[in-house]
Amino acid sequence: MMIVSIVLSACGGGGDEDNAGTTDGGGDDQKTVKFMHLWPEGSAKQHNMIVQDIVNAYEEENPNVKVDVEVLSNDQYKEKIKVLASSNQLPDVGLTWAAGFMEPYIRGEKFTSLDDVLEGDLSDSFVAGTVDAFSSNETAYGLPLELNIAPIYYNKKIFEDNNLEVPKTFEEFKNVVTTLRKNGITPITVGNREPWTGSMWYMYLADRIGGPETLTNAINRTGTFEDPGLIQAAEELQNLVDLDAFVKGYNGLGNEEAKGPFMNNQAGMYMMGTWELPNYTTNEDVPQEFRESIGFFKFPTYDGGKGDINSFVGGPGVGLFVAEQSKVKDEAKDFVKFFVQRWGERSVTDAGVIPATKVDTAELDLPQMYIDVLDELNNASNITLYADVQMSAAAAQEHLNLIQSLFGKEIPPEEFAKQHEQVLEAED
Repeated sequence: MMIVSIVLSACGGGGDEDNAGTTDGGGDDQKTVKFMHLWPEGSAKQHNMIVQDIVNAYEEENPNVKVDVEVLSNDQYKEKIKVLASSNQLPDVGLTWAAGFMEPYIRGEKFTSLDDVLEGDLSDSFVAGTVDAFSSNETAYGLPLELNIAPIYYNKKIFEDNNLEVPKTFEEFKNVVTTLRKNGITPITVGNREPWTGSMWYMYLADRIGGPETLTNAINRTGTFEDPGLIQAAEELQNLVDLDAFVKGYNGLGNEEAKGPFMNNQAGMYMMGTWELPNYTTNEDVPQEFRESIGFFKFPTYDGGKGDINSFVGGPGVGLFVAEQSKVKDEAKDFVKFFVQRWGERSVTDAGVIPATKVDTAELDLPQMYIDVLDELNNASNITLYADVQMSAAAAQEHLNLIQSLFGKEIPPEEFAKQHEQVLEAED
């Protein structure tokens, strides 16, 4: 749920799936690559235009290959992918989500390895950690297109009025919290009725205290949730609660409700994904004076912790797969490589998408905040995938329930860790 979901309307496309990968009427050398995506022109105009431009450019450079495009709405796409996979009729190239969504397709040998595509030009193209989310047993089965990270947005005017600077350490961060609260300003707004928002705060503390692998290892069972760093992260989160860091009634507020105090200059800080960037840059419905007053900073370091300030919590959106059963696998992989190389710069300049590939910002005409985020991503040491996305649906729901209990101080840190461990152990 943490990854931006694009609610799309249905759009035509299609063709006979049985023809996937066969030669076209253009002659014995003509190959057809079937490509299915979920960006209809009616509801995702910019995405659709970029895709079509890339397809046209590929066909122009490869006259022996025709790319047959089918476009479906988000929900229709997910349903059709399941049906096609069950009958070994997946498109040659399609879109997939990371981690849990991919697992049954990988286990069922429906997606092919893309390790060979990552060699050469693409070897250092992706932001650190993004391909890992589309990998299993160190083999890549998808190449990510989009990425969202969660910085802490802050109101520069509020900070200035209260003689505050951007905190670099967690102790400095707590000083910001106590100063704002003392001066009658809500330090942090969070809508923890949707506990994925609170989970991000826990995840960053886990990263900064325990190190970038600790939480992921606890989830994938090479580690444990009862690791001292993860328990300490839960303790520090409750310390923030004790400091009255969060907006009043946070466990009963949804994310949109909680965003209100920040957008109305009543809260100093708000952690959220980079899908919020347009609200602070290009959205004309938001007053320009407010947009100009917003900045962002990286989650501070923790004294004695194992984490790195250039490690982010976030997650990729969709990525490209190639079907294991494709009859034109070489052409499909070549198209995927071409698509990834063209997508990065176009997606950010034309659609406001943060791509999973590194972008040279020197020549781009973008709002400064976009450039700053892209530059941070180019130097990212790690991206830790949202915890609930890494887990099974049942474990994710229990994680979110426990996050809400932790924020509500209904459960001590040790019990928080123990209950996570029990849920994950039961799935081993």
